[in-house]
Amino acid sequence: MSKKVCMVVAYHPFLDARIFKKEAKSLQKMGYDVSMIVPRKNGNLFDIDGTPFKKSYKNKVFTHEGIKIVTYHNENTRKSLNKVLSSEEVWETEGFNNPLTNLALAEDADIYHTHEYLSLFAGVGIKRRMLQEKGKKVKLIYDSHELTPDPIHPRTSEMKRKTLEEKLLIMLKEVDYLITVSDSIKDWYLARMPDLPMEVIYNSPPLLQDVEPKAYDGNQLTVGYEGNIAQHKGNKEKIFGISEICSKRLNFQFKIIGGSQFGNPLKIPQHLAPIIKQTGWVDYHSIPDHMQAIDIGWIDLEEVHYSLNSDYALPNKFFSYLNNGVPVVVNKCQEMENFIRKHKCGYVIQKQQADATDFANAFLYLKRNPEKLAKMSKNGRKVLEKIYSWEEMEKRLARVYTKLLPTP
Repeated sequence: MSKKVCMVVAYHPFLDARIFKKEAKSLQKMGYDVSMIVPRKNGNLFDIDGTPFKKSYKNKVFTHEGIKIVTYHNENTRKSLNKVLSSEEVWETEGFNNPLTNLALAEDADIYHTHEYLSLFAGVGIKRRMLQEKGKKVKLIYDSHELTPDPIHPRTSEMKRKTLEEKLLIMLKEVDYLITVSDSIKDWYLARMPDLPMEVIYNSPPLLQDVEPKAYDGNQLTVGYEGNIAQHKGNKEKIFGISEICSKRLNFQFKIIGGSQFGNPLKIPQHLAPIIKQTGWVDYHSIPDHMQAIDIGWIDLEEVHYSLNSDYALPNKFFSYLNNGVPVVVNKCQEMENFIRKHKCGYVIQKQQADATDFANAFLYLKRNPEKLAKMSKNGRKVLEKIYSWEEMEKRLARVYTKLLPTP
């Protein structure tokens, strides 16, 4: 009988690239029986951009691409999960009896794989209750996509950050393996829990085959951005500014793969409409097709001066660019800067707070140096092939699971 794995999800969309497209599908391919417990908002599952699925995925339990999906109402669970801030006595009496934990218990899995701070709390409840109620010792994974709480972000008060971190350290004592997404985040955890087994599994995509070398000749340049354009941040204004500056100097296009979240359309000024193109949110596996026309990939993490999550980030889009042989231009962030300097696959602006002019000047400089761009392109693609592709990350994931569930 195949071993059972249950993905426990507190707020990510069920089609999340890391959770479903990569980890769950890879574990399924390895022969594990995989299920997912995932949230509904206002009665609906939701897409990666927040769009509710109003006409599909209505059954409480269904199978999608061979993986069992069990749904619950987020609104009915939040109060119990927020008991994480209370004492452990309250955890036992009020925190662990909630729809997420109860549905996960019913799966009777061998490994529970959690993905957020609150799903970790649910996972601790699952592990304790499985032993108390069924006499079964299960394994618990915490897949830390980011640091929660962010140790320096001002949106959370210092007192609350301290409480959240204290509770996190209590929960981590029950974790059997910690997975995270960058070496800096792993080092942060190691400094606090040096005996906890850990693995870095990067947010890299499956290796794209037969990538054509990029040609950087001529007077044309296309800068690309993959992902969400947050309305409350300055990214959209920088896109407009970059496009204004660069289009006066050469035949310039800005291509957005993804865009704004549901209900907040990106309004492009009329005079920039011919320059800035949006694909909208596309299927995960079609991203490489949309990348073909992009010469340079853009990443701007605006909160880096007061967010360790930004400073330590290696986001999905970073590896997506490299997979397609696209050099990356970033503002000054520790983890991406270290990676780019090590592998010579992009350009780092030496400012944490880079503006549209800084980025435009970097793009224009690189365009004037096509040999540098071509070398960066080859280096990025080569290092993804050898080290960072999802096929390599899949091997790491397999080793984690083998250690937790060794073959008899």
